[in-house]
Amino acid sequence: MKNEHLNNSTIFPLGQKANAAYFVGDAYLQMVSTDPAPLNAVIGNVTFAPGARNNWHSHNVGQVLLVTGGEGWYQEEGKAARLITTGDVINIPPNVKHWHGATNDSWFVHLAITPGETQWLEPVNNEWYNQLSM
Repeated sequence: MKNEHLNNSTIFPLGQKANAAYFVGDAYLQMVSTDPAPLNAVIGNVTFAPGARNNWHSHNVGQVLLVTGGEGWYQEEGKAARLITTGDVINIPPNVKHWHGATNDSWFVHLAITPGETQWLEPVNNEWYNQLSM
């Protein structure tokens, strides 16, 4: 498995196991900032074990993902999933249904900058997810 980056690129603690109601597999969340000033946005470091991902969801104000390690998938509803890797920046517009998470064979770490509310939806289908390939 491609997890050598986990030791080399993780700059924040692993954190607590993420809420299983919103994630498939093992994912961890370490809040980096929850202070409303100056951006009025929370920043979380999310670490996904291989195969882990979040449910489909949307954000009423949008979201920015800063990929800090590993390989993962990002998909907006109605579009093909795309591979994202260390150094990628994903700008997610308001109210766009999407999901993100690790590939089947790599850990995946990103900072999520999230102003506003998150609307959590259904899990990503296991059969479909397992067919994703690079």
